[in-house]
Amino acid sequence: MKDVTQCCRFQGSRPGQRTAICGRLTEQHIPVLRLAAFGLTLFVLLGAASMAQQAPAASSSQPQTQAANTIAAIVEREVGMSERLLVGAAEAMPEDKFNFTPASLNIAGSQYKGVRTFAEIVKHVAAVNYAMWTPLTGENMPANLAGTNPAADLTTKAQIVQLLQNSFALGHRAAQTLTATNATEQVQFRNNTAPRLYLATFALIHCADEYGQMVEYLRMNGIVPPASR
Repeated sequence: MKDVTQCCRFQGSRPGQRTAICGRLTEQHIPVLRLAAFGLTLFVLLGAASMAQQAPAASSSQPQTQAANTIAAIVEREVGMSERLLVGAAEAMPEDKFNFTPASLNIAGSQYKGVRTFAEIVKHVAAVNYAMWTPLTGENMPANLAGTNPAADLTTKAQIVQLLQNSFALGHRAAQTLTATNATEQVQFRNNTAPRLYLATFALIHCADEYGQMVEYLRMNGIVPPASR
């Protein structure tokens, strides 16, 4: 796994590196495996939506089933799953440990110098969520989330957790904009464009990556993540 200090910086990157919200997103910066994953996700979601829309009504519950299988509903469920994991992890860390990094443990042979604190990881997740999802809703990116040190003005656990929760509220709104018709539509993303479904789902892939790091930070402090209890 890439060092947490290098993941999704707000700057350019070479092919083969993460490009979640780097300064410029171009096709050559998107690794082949991510393109393949996006294509597979698109195929599955479009197929599910198409089947739901074409299936004949068999009972009074059929409309509810169709609604549950739309692209918007499927992605929104995934947003909810990520939200529960990450917000739960953020809330589980005591406030006096929010500035914890593994560097403080002085583990022999380790390479943790300069990695993000727990608080910085949470802020980073929120910033990436906003960067990926605001193009779908048309909302503005909060000014304090720009740059390589997002939300530097937020210092308390309550403020940081609230920022994370707000970013997932945005994610739910972004998911609701998706349809079988517009899923592959290109929207402006920084200095380039990207498909709507790519932005909606790549944010969730990034959430999973950062959640793994949050879990390790919790366990290093003797805390079992809520999802594992």
